Amino acid sequence: MKKNALITGGTRGIGLSTAMELGKAGYDVILTGIDTKASKEALQELIKESINAEFIECDSTNEEAINKCFNYVNKKYGKLDVLVNNVGGLGGRQNVEGMETSFFRKVMALNFDSTFYASRAAIPLLKKGENASIINYSTIAVYSGGGPGAAIYAAAKGAVEVFTRALAKELAAYNIRVNAVSPGTIDTAFHAATSRDVMEGWKEGIVMKRFGQPKEVATVIEFLASEKASYLTGEVIQINGGQAFL
Repeated sequence: MKKNALITGGTRGIGLSTAMELGKAGYDVILTGIDTKASKEALQELIKESINAEFIECDSTNEEAINKCFNYVNKKYGKLDVLVNNVGGLGGRQNVEGMETSFFRKVMALNFDSTFYASRAAIPLLKKGENASIINYSTIAVYSGGGPGAAIYAAAKGAVEVFTRALAKELAAYNIRVNAVSPGTIDTAFHAATSRDVMEGWKEGIVMKRFGQPKEVATVIEFLASEKASYLTGEVIQINGGQAFL
């Protein structure tokens, strides 16, 4: 039976690169997101590579929307083999002292709530999958505490790491593996608001003296989803060019 993978927020950047790698590995790919324009461009790129792909409009921070999405996936596909919780982001920057509660909730929802909602909804489908796994996203900010104004982003991703290990324990009995990747500075739209001069300065803190590319994260995710990683669970894989060393 054909394997399938669902990637939340998979219409651009690392998410789209992941869809490409999984598609080339033989998966049917399901992308979710809220940007319908980006979804059309993403599907065109995937179809060019002869990858079977579908887009479902879904806000990953909305519990009802997530449940509706996975109910649809269950009815159409009957199972799920891989869930990639790609949705997340900085959400802006605010220092804790003056932080608005609405900002706090937005960043937590974007990074942690989205991961929880999708994982919970996916478990019944993953139980019917083949070599099933969940792959979450952490960040180097968990170890550094994040840059100025990024305390809640770092904390939310710290929660994702703990959740990854806890869920790995909970789902091992069903042969469902749960791992995470922790990217460093990857050259994507995530850093669009940061000036190139500032970003160039960041290279001094990276052993390899360059930024990562989305594909360099996506290929690790494809590995974690594959049989090659069949004895890996509860792990957080650092992908940062040695940035954490300095």
